[in-house]
Amino acid sequence: MNYRIVGQDGKIYGPVVAEKIREWLAQGRVDARTAIFVDGAADWTFVGLLPEFSPQATPLTPGSLRRDLAPAQKTNGFATAGFVCGLLSCCGCCCCFPVSFLGVIFSIVAMVQIKSSHPPQNGWGLAVAGLICSILGLLAGIIINLINILTHSANSINSFNWN
Repeated sequence: MNYRIVGQDGKIYGPVVAEKIREWLAQGRVDARTAIFVDGAADWTFVGLLPEFSPQATPLTPGSLRRDLAPAQKTNGFATAGFVCGLLSCCGCCCCFPVSFLGVIFSIVAMVQIKSSHPPQNGWGLAVAGLICSILGLLAGIIINLINILTHSANSINSFNWN
């Protein structure tokens, strides 16, 4: 019977006979978590689950099947705050100017932190979206205030009694 394994380098080795697998087990090149394919089988399995190798392989436990996982990247808090402020300023739900300014500041701080962070952080897209929304909210607030000023000044000039 022939076997194929996935080595620690991610390459597939084989076909090899059972004696070669036992030799690799003894050398430590293969362990119970090593993926193995038996010729004629429907799918891959683990060396530790095959009865012909289980005495030589270290025992399998549910936790031993997990390879070393990289720690999860954290999302930058300023990016989240900038995005929330940007959404609020874009919707006009709050006082536009303070929220817009905060959104711009938080987003820029987030972009600087994300660029220079080790380990890397997530949130670049949130920071960019927050910056864009905050700038749009700021511009909308300026335009609305200008329209209000021009409308009120035109009304006050028209209503002024020149007599």
